Amino acid sequence: MNILELNNVVKTYENHTAVDGVSFDVPKGRIFGLLGPNGAGKTSLIRIITTITRADGGTVFFNGEPLGARHPEAIGYMPEERGLYKKMKVGEHLIYLAQLKGLSARQAKAEIDYWFDKFEIQDWWNKKIEELSKGMQQKIQFIATVIHKPNLLILDEPFSGLDPVNTNLIKDEIYQLNQQGTSIIFSTHRMEQVEEVCEDIVLISKGKNILSGSVKDVKNRFKENLFEVKFEGELPDGIEEKFNLEEKTSHSLIIKINEGDDSNDILQYLVRNNLHIISFKEILPTLNEIFIKQVEN
Repeated sequence: MNILELNNVVKTYENHTAVDGVSFDVPKGRIFGLLGPNGAGKTSLIRIITTITRADGGTVFFNGEPLGARHPEAIGYMPEERGLYKKMKVGEHLIYLAQLKGLSARQAKAEIDYWFDKFEIQDWWNKKIEELSKGMQQKIQFIATVIHKPNLLILDEPFSGLDPVNTNLIKDEIYQLNQQGTSIIFSTHRMEQVEEVCEDIVLISKGKNILSGSVKDVKNRFKENLFEVKFEGELPDGIEEKFNLEEKTSHSLIIKINEGDDSNDILQYLVRNNLHIISFKEILPTLNEIFIKQVEN
């Protein structure tokens, strides 16, 4: 079952169509990448999903029901542009935000204590937001986003401003929430993070979705039949004529095979010629390479 279904969604601002017939499903319990260059329509889609704005056309279903006014309480959204009130104290600010999501003050206090203990920031309660570094504010924004235990978590550039240690800390929490059943939409420009974190993706460009599927399937769809061989020893004579060599060094080869040929033939040939094979693997394109090619087309 899907936590979210978008069918032919349209959003227009004056003479500009920001979202132009976009359709995709977010499976329950998955980490889903919402990708696209600046101005692609990602933020407009997120605003529709969170009911900040309404679609001008198409349908959106949340957990099998038409998206409505009561669904935002089941959604956590951390925008790229953070929305904390600088003059408020951390503790009272988090209680205020939790109450907006339907928690009582007592429930909010218990959840805040849980997260403060987890992040070892118990002494931040009376600090003002403006006294915190960007990375520290990011932690508070993350707590505010998950404090009501949403079914769907939308994270827009969640690692912005974090050092490597705190990036891994937040990343671990994202994985734990997902393992506990939370569905997650992850939006970022960092394709290496998408490859590491996401299971499924949709790529939006100029308001349209131009590519979607599991990360594994998408990478296989755009593979170019390239294989890397690392070896020790002397290459057999005439190998350049026998195979399509894309790259050759003293200890490695990149070979392009023709459609329908068997990569095992390469391996068997090299072994028969007494080459010591250290590794033999297919080279799949990175999401960054796929992203650039699809957006530029």
